Amino acid sequence: MIKQPENISSPPCTPPANKETPSKLVQGQISAYSDVEMSDSLNMDQACAEYIDRSKTSFEQLNRRQRRLFLEEILSSCDNQLLQYIHTFITPKLKMDFIQAMPMELAIHVFSFIDHPRTLAQASQVSHLWNTLLKDEGVWKSLCFKHNYHPTQFFHTIDSDDPEKTSFSYREFFRRKYNIDTAWIQGCKVKVCKNQIGEGLATSIEMDSKYMVVGCDNNRVEVYDSKTGRQLRSLIGHDGGVWALQFIINKDNHHILVTGGCDRVARVWNLNTGELKYILRGHNSTIRCLKMNKKIVVTGSRDTTLRIWDVEKGRLKYVCVGHHGSVRCLDMHGSKVASGSYDLTARLWDVNSGECLHEFIGHQSQIYTIVYDGYRVATGSLDSSIKIWSPFTGDCLGTLQGHTSLVGHLKLSNHRLVSGGSDGCLRIWNLSNFECVQRISAHDNSVTCLEFDSNHIISGGSDGKVKIWDIHTGSLIRPFTSDARTVWKLQLTETKAVVVLQRNRQMVDVDELPYQAVIELHDFDFIP
Repeated sequence: MIKQPENISSPPCTPPANKETPSKLVQGQISAYSDVEMSDSLNMDQACAEYIDRSKTSFEQLNRRQRRLFLEEILSSCDNQLLQYIHTFITPKLKMDFIQAMPMELAIHVFSFIDHPRTLAQASQVSHLWNTLLKDEGVWKSLCFKHNYHPTQFFHTIDSDDPEKTSFSYREFFRRKYNIDTAWIQGCKVKVCKNQIGEGLATSIEMDSKYMVVGCDNNRVEVYDSKTGRQLRSLIGHDGGVWALQFIINKDNHHILVTGGCDRVARVWNLNTGELKYILRGHNSTIRCLKMNKKIVVTGSRDTTLRIWDVEKGRLKYVCVGHHGSVRCLDMHGSKVASGSYDLTARLWDVNSGECLHEFIGHQSQIYTIVYDGYRVATGSLDSSIKIWSPFTGDCLGTLQGHTSLVGHLKLSNHRLVSGGSDGCLRIWNLSNFECVQRISAHDNSVTCLEFDSNHIISGGSDGKVKIWDIHTGSLIRPFTSDARTVWKLQLTETKAVVVLQRNRQMVDVDELPYQAVIELHDFDFIP
C-alpha cells in the first residue's frame, strides 16, 4: 500500500450537518464530472469537497511513477460497475485528433509526407476535416513529384473540348496518371479494330491522340480514330505495297500524312479529309523509309539515294547521293537526318543544303536500324553489333557487343538505349558509360518490334507474343495480349498502345487462308 502524504487528513466519520453551499472545488473543479451527473448523484458537503481538493493537490505533487502506483491501488479497490464508469469517462478523452489541434498549414505539411495514394485515400475517410484538408492541391502536387508525375502539355489540353474544365488540378492529374500506371500492370480496356488488311502484311504504323494509321503491303493505308478504334477511311492510290509512313500537325493544325512504297512514289495526304495533296516522283526503286517535320520530308530508297522534299509545296529540294547500297533506315532531328544503308555505312546529312556532313564507317555488315537525338547516332547491324557515333566529329564513340544476331531495332531516349535482336533478346544500355544494364531473354525468336517509356518496355516477337517489362529491373510485368501467329508492329502514346498482329481464324472458308490481321487498341486511360 502507498503511504498517504502527511498533509492528507482522514475524511470525517460523520459529515457535518446544515453547512453552507459546497466549496469552489464543488462548483468549479468538480464540474468536470457534471456530464455524468456526479453532482446530482452525490450528496457532497463541504468537508468531503475539501478532502477531495487536498487529495487532488497531493496527487499532483507525486512523480509519474508514484502516480501510477497510486492509480493502481485506487483501481484495484473498484468493483466492475465503477471500472465500467471509469472506462466510459476516460475513452472520449483519449480520442484526440492531433491534426485538428494543428494550424492548417502545418497539418497540410504533415500530409505531404504521405507517399502512397491508398494511404491518402484511407486518411480522407477519417473525418470531414481530414477529407477537406486532403483536397488541398499542395498535398497532391507533392505526391505527383514523389511519383515522378510531371504535368505535360498533353494533360493540360486533353480535356480542352470540355468548357467546364478550364483549370489544371494536381489531384485530378495524379488520379489519372496513377490509374494509367495501374492499367499497365493489371490490364486495360482492349478494342479490336475492324480492318481490311485481311491476309496481307502490316508494314508500318503511326499514332497520336487523334489518328492511327496503318500501312499495308496490299497497297492500302487504313486510317482509324485512335480514341474509339473506329475505322475512318482507306487511302487508295499506291500501286504497290506501302512500306513507310509518317504524319505531323502543320502550322494550320492539319494532320499531313506522307506514305511511300513499292511504286517508287511518295504521296502527301490531308489526313483530316483523306484528300491527296501531292505525288512526289523521282525515285527509281522502292521507298523503304521516310522521316518528316513540318516543312520537309526525307525519303530513302533502294535506289541508294535520299531525296529531300518541300512537303508544303510538293516539290523536290535535293537529291542526296553517296550511299552505294539500299537506304534501309532514317532518323531526323532538327535540321539533320541520319541514314543507314546496306553498303555497311551510315551518313549524316544537312536537310537545308543536302550536304553530307559525316560518313560513319565501321560495321562489317548491313545496317538495319538507326537512331539520332542530336547528340549521338546509334546504328544496329547484321554483324550483331551496335555502334555509337558523334554527329559533331563523325568519330565512333563506342561499340556495344552482346547480341548474337542481327540488331534490327533501336530506341533512344536521353542516355538510355534499348535494342532488340533476332536472337530474341532485349538489351538496355547506359550511354553515359556504354554499359549494358539489363539483358532480357524476351522471345523464342526474333524481336519484331519494341517501344519504351520511362517505366516500361513493350516488345513483340515472331513467336507471336507481346510482353511488358519493367525497364528498371528487366523483369516481366505481364503478357500484354493473348498469343498470336506473329507480331508485326506496335506503337505507344501517353495513354494508349496499338498492336498489329496475325492470328488464326476461328472459322475458315475453303478459299481463305487460316489466319488474318488483327489490330488491337489498348486504352490505359479508360474511365467506365
